[in-house]
Amino acid sequence: MSTPIKIDFVSDVACPWCAIGLGALEKAIENVGGEIEADIHFQPFQLNPDMPPEGQDITEHLTMKYGSTAEQQSQAYEMIRQRGAEVGFEFRQGGRRRTWNTFDCHRLLHWAGELGNDAHGHSIQGQMKKEMLKSYFTEGRNPAARDELLAIVERLGLDAGRAAAILDSDEYSDQVRARQRFYAANDIHAVPAIIINERYLISGGQPVEVFERALRKIASQTEQA
Repeated sequence: MSTPIKIDFVSDVACPWCAIGLGALEKAIENVGGEIEADIHFQPFQLNPDMPPEGQDITEHLTMKYGSTAEQQSQAYEMIRQRGAEVGFEFRQGGRRRTWNTFDCHRLLHWAGELGNDAHGHSIQGQMKKEMLKSYFTEGRNPAARDELLAIVERLGLDAGRAAAILDSDEYSDQVRARQRFYAANDIHAVPAIIINERYLISGGQPVEVFERALRKIASQTEQA
């Protein structure tokens, strides 16, 4: 009998390590097989909540934020690309040219979370999250643009009219901001932050084996409790 485990995956669509962490976590869940039953909830975090709608050139942004040079950023990107490939996520060269304000992404993800699973039992929210990450890092699109968000909704077979109504209003804004405040108040200031059973925290885009060991240990402790 599998042990149910709740996972809150706090992350941003604009975070490359979040894509890596998600890929590694999913592989770890696959590796533990029938030992656990993972219930993943994607929680909002914005790396750049004050980013204007037009975004910012990524090289300029990283230089301003971290003081890194273009050469250092290129080296870091290659490491990220390799780590992504190891967990099945493609970071395409030139995919991330600008960084964007991702608030609308999180509003739609909140809506998707309310929709639950599709007919095959797959998380609709999880599918949307991965489509947004792919849109940005693989295809080089603006995942926060209204047309791109609606295209993602349509690819998933969801109600584009309902999504458009959300984007054209402030719906779910209060809920997203409340969740962001909650995690900030609980000292989550970097992502990805993976919180298991609302008790255990794993920070960063860890390797598959780190997630796998943690899941097995937590499942064992849960069974003994």
